[in-house]
Amino acid sequence: MLKIWGRTNSINVQKVMWAVGELAIPHERIDAGMQFGVVDEPWFRAMNPNGRVPTIDDDGFVLWESNAIVRYLARKYGGGRLSPPTLEVYACADRWMDWATTTMAQLMTPLFWGHIRTVPERRDRKALEELRVQMEHVMQVLDTNLAMKGYVAGDELTIGDIPVGCFVYRWYALPMQHGTHPHVAAWYARLSDRPAYRKHVMLPLS
Repeated sequence: MLKIWGRTNSINVQKVMWAVGELAIPHERIDAGMQFGVVDEPWFRAMNPNGRVPTIDDDGFVLWESNAIVRYLARKYGGGRLSPPTLEVYACADRWMDWATTTMAQLMTPLFWGHIRTVPERRDRKALEELRVQMEHVMQVLDTNLAMKGYVAGDELTIGDIPVGCFVYRWYALPMQHGTHPHVAAWYARLSDRPAYRKHVMLPLS
């Protein structure tokens, strides 16, 4: 059985759990990281020398890095779901996964930590506002892409939607001003109708 180490409030674990939910993969999730510890145990470091979550063991095959795990699960268990069959569409989906890491995460991570994991009296409100404005430009890039299709790589949910969708939930959930991005909003509504997204991603921020 697939084993997944990671806490439910980790955005990277949420990516994996959303994919697992979409694909209905039998699994066991084990709390790890932050208050749960585990990640510094020698046996865990033997699996993942970075001491990070998520880490999976799929019948003896160990893998870490959330985007790599999502790609692996989609190709092994998807049966045509999440993993596009054509090279071109797969490349587009793959591109949006990388974009989420290289572009969205650079802004959303400090926004999340600043608003959620920093006590109010220690928040740098000027820096948070600068990040918010930069994030509006990023959301406009996504909005322009979604004007032409139902999901980030086409008309079906793919691996590309998973990391982007996790960050967009946090963007909407953060207590800050949000610009109007109608195509993102429509796409987000479609994601919100998916049981696996609601269960594994739309959780209270902590």
